[in-house]
Amino acid sequence: MKTETRRLLVALIFSVCLTSFAEADLAKKIDGIIGKSSHAKVRFSIHILKADTGETVYAHDANNAMVPASNMKVIITAAALKYLGPDYKYKTKVGLCGDSLAVIGSGDPLLGDENTDTKYGRKAGWIFEDIAAVLKKNGIANIGDIIVDAGIFDNQRVHPNWPKEQLNFWYACEVSGLNFNDNCVKITAKTVDGKAVIEIEPQTGFLDITNKVVPVQGGKSTVGSYRQPEPNKIVVYGKCREKAGPFDVAIEQPAMFFATLLSENLGRAGIKVNGRPVERPIDPNCNFKMLAEYSTPLTDCLGRANKNSLGLAAEGMLKTIAANARADKKNGSWAEGRQVISQYLLSLGIDKGEFNIDDGSGLSRENRLSANVLTAVLLDVYRGKNWQLYKDCLAEGGVEGTIGRYFKEEKYKGKIFGKTGYIEKVKSFSGVCNTKKGDYIFSILANNANDHSREAINDIAEAIIDEAEKQEQARNSG
Repeated sequence: MKTETRRLLVALIFSVCLTSFAEADLAKKIDGIIGKSSHAKVRFSIHILKADTGETVYAHDANNAMVPASNMKVIITAAALKYLGPDYKYKTKVGLCGDSLAVIGSGDPLLGDENTDTKYGRKAGWIFEDIAAVLKKNGIANIGDIIVDAGIFDNQRVHPNWPKEQLNFWYACEVSGLNFNDNCVKITAKTVDGKAVIEIEPQTGFLDITNKVVPVQGGKSTVGSYRQPEPNKIVVYGKCREKAGPFDVAIEQPAMFFATLLSENLGRAGIKVNGRPVERPIDPNCNFKMLAEYSTPLTDCLGRANKNSLGLAAEGMLKTIAANARADKKNGSWAEGRQVISQYLLSLGIDKGEFNIDDGSGLSRENRLSANVLTAVLLDVYRGKNWQLYKDCLAEGGVEGTIGRYFKEEKYKGKIFGKTGYIEKVKSFSGVCNTKKGDYIFSILANNANDHSREAINDIAEAIIDEAEKQEQARNSG
């Protein structure tokens, strides 16, 4: 009996020592990786912990609040899962208010999203065809106005701290209670018979396009666009040899964009629109008669935010959380969303000095998170009943999403799940590593980042797996 007890005690001591040595090796390796970046004045906040125990295995300035870029989406998606629930669905309603056709937005950020439509085998513009078919089925050949109600969100569609010069890019599109096609159009320039021609998709008269593209016979095609002060007046400029694009351009007034497209498509389908598109709340006394409802699961939004870093998905969820917290379930705002998210972080015991919530996508440079904040949130989700669902919404190393092109080696492929982040001089990566020694939750934030910072960040993630496997091999050989 004493011999068996002694054997177990020795094994326990060996295990503890092995773990300590492994953690020391991991720390040495990571210190070496970030040391190479020190000459470039890159600043890191790093935290790594064992998921099963919550024990810290490595920390470097883990409590320092830094600009997180798109790692903000980790916080927003976790909060959406907590406050809205895994079964939540966005529901866009279409019906009649008298002789007018009314569309009530739900804040759905993926209505008409190309990626989501492809997933479900839907072709572009399917919703307009379906609404036309529903009207015909109900014997409706004429309608008055097309009313779009985007009141689930407030009227602040552009965040004040987003870079003004980037507002026409897809990742800085407006956020509305009624979104469509990621609130963008695709623009293509072509040279036809010696002239530059501009095509937009979806085709619509909603935009006023000024063509300043010059056709050229040699060199590369370089085409871009910029906005005019008046909404939805876009100048397309540059030079085009044969074809340039398509590239995405963000539009303004998304709800009216949808209403205009609906009017145009109904006309082509033989439904006469006698009125005009108008954005306003529907009259509560109009006896709204619902004809159709279109839903999007929250899980799709989580995936588009975390796998593909779609900013609109994150901002839509932030404002939905805000609206859901209000008694009237309307007027979801960034301000109220920030309050809910902040309370969530404080409830996890996080010091208020370690974070500042400004937007949901991470485009604002006023956001601040420490690596400790991100690992605390991921650990909270890990310990909950929805971890597998959440993990499935993260990008998968070597397989899909923003890290699909990284971690291709067999020992890393399919074992690293996370969310990347990037804005100028900021790079980040947070998630989980599946190893033979169990799961490790990590967060790596780099500010004053350079072209080599992403490689350093990926090296740290790989080091977690390398050292865990080394420890397991040592244990087996012992």
